[in-house]
Amino acid sequence: MTSSIDNARRALEARASGLVFPRGFVFGAATAAYQIEGSPDADGKGESIWDRFCRIPGAIVDGSSGDVACDHYHRWKEDIAVLKALGLGAYRFSLAWTRLLPEGRGEANAVGIAFYDRLIDDLLEAGIEPYATLYHWDLPQALQDRGGWYNRETAAAFADYAGLAARSFGDRVRKWTTLN
Repeated sequence: MTSSIDNARRALEARASGLVFPRGFVFGAATAAYQIEGSPDADGKGESIWDRFCRIPGAIVDGSSGDVACDHYHRWKEDIAVLKALGLGAYRFSLAWTRLLPEGRGEANAVGIAFYDRLIDDLLEAGIEPYATLYHWDLPQALQDRGGWYNRETAAAFADYAGLAARSFGDRVRKWTTLN
């Protein structure tokens, strides 16, 4: 793994050697929870609209889903090592609403909060600034079943979720994106 990362870094450095970026420019990478985490049923995570949609026969031509994805939920330490090896200064990830609040509102999932706590702490330890996205189109299925975004209660649930995220991670996450 290291040699391919080193090769990619050297290629990037060669191409970028003549480029000048403004002071304060931050190189980073970005992901979305559904597209990278996998583990849709792990540790109390609730069902999202993507979890349900991908199980509808024929909805996805090749039948693929985010059930495994990059297995970031289990391999996040390796992922941070890759980000660090690439010399990136920021990582924008989305929080899986259903990993924090399995039903979209109500009781918080302490194990889900602990996952993002570890991710954020290790990013900071690696010198990588965490940028958190609150919503990357993975609405909790429980809220969708009650009308989704057409139901104003979903906006109230989102406000509660955003508050939980801010209370849980706001001491370490300084950059937030509301909707991707």
